[in-house]
Amino acid sequence: MSIIDQKRKNEHVALAQKFYHKTQPNDFDRITLIHHSLPTVNLDQVSLQTSFAGLSFDAPFYINAMTGGSQRTKKINGDLSLIARETGLAMATGSVSSGLKNPDTVDSYQIVREHHPNGIIFANLGAEHSVENGKKAVDLLKADALQIHLNAPQELVMPEGSKQFSTWLDSIQKMVKEVGVPVIVKEVGFGMSQETIAALKSCGVTTIDVSGQGGTNFVEIENERRKLKEFHYLEDWGQSTVLSLLEASSYTTELDILASGGIQTPVQVVKSLVLGAKSCGVAGYFLHYYLKEGIEATIEEIETWKEVIKMIMTLTSSQSVADLPKASFVLDSYLVNWCQQRQLTAIPFC
Repeated sequence: MSIIDQKRKNEHVALAQKFYHKTQPNDFDRITLIHHSLPTVNLDQVSLQTSFAGLSFDAPFYINAMTGGSQRTKKINGDLSLIARETGLAMATGSVSSGLKNPDTVDSYQIVREHHPNGIIFANLGAEHSVENGKKAVDLLKADALQIHLNAPQELVMPEGSKQFSTWLDSIQKMVKEVGVPVIVKEVGFGMSQETIAALKSCGVTTIDVSGQGGTNFVEIENERRKLKEFHYLEDWGQSTVLSLLEASSYTTELDILASGGIQTPVQVVKSLVLGAKSCGVAGYFLHYYLKEGIEATIEEIETWKEVIKMIMTLTSSQSVADLPKASFVLDSYLVNWCQQRQLTAIPFC
């Protein structure tokens, strides 16, 4: 690995920034929360606490997996972990596979635990990895949980990507049974179907991040790295975070469903929680804000998010995150049509 892999990690960050302002599908605007004029709770009664994967959190959002594997990304991970520490947020690293291949890059991941010694940290690996590698990744970070990412479209377009996927489900099942910490299976921005969620549940997965379109587009990023850029027609592959949450609607009482993918406002966090998510992973927005405004401003932004989420919860008479799925909302005709065609019977008005 080496220099080539470290170059790829730096390219991912640079291209994510380059494409950040490009318009992405965002179905959050297709959901309207209904205003009721007589809230039944007071602002100071509202709690942001939530739980998933057997862990408890003080806020219903966290800094999601982004980077690691080079000196530039070491600084980014270090600064983001300082932000996480000061705001009390959990944080996931990017895929630790680079660190497992090249010991010279291990410190670009370990810095997260060094800066956030008492925080909740998620390690991250691809679905192809062995239990042995899973344990190594957890040990490297003293991680509280392990994210297993699903990224088939990215791998297919990535010049050096894997084209072998048939063993993923078996690998995930072994990881759940043997790795020794909670396992969170997450998409990387292409969304999930109810069939995928059912398959993951069948092999013992209990925490799933549906991670839909709307945020970092890894097909776009990998296609940009290709000489001919010949796969541009796959850049809209997948479904949005909102559609993925609707796909997960039958499972929200038996599984811990998480949302990520293009979440850029506190209102979008609340809408995700209303649709049944236990928490939201935020990556691109916080990365962009930190790179543009710095550490202190990002800390202030996160604290503002917490206050705004409390305000919206008050307006929906939700004293806790668990109350939010009871909030009144309306879906537009596009979302209703999706629910009907996909036979998502857990959405009663569809």
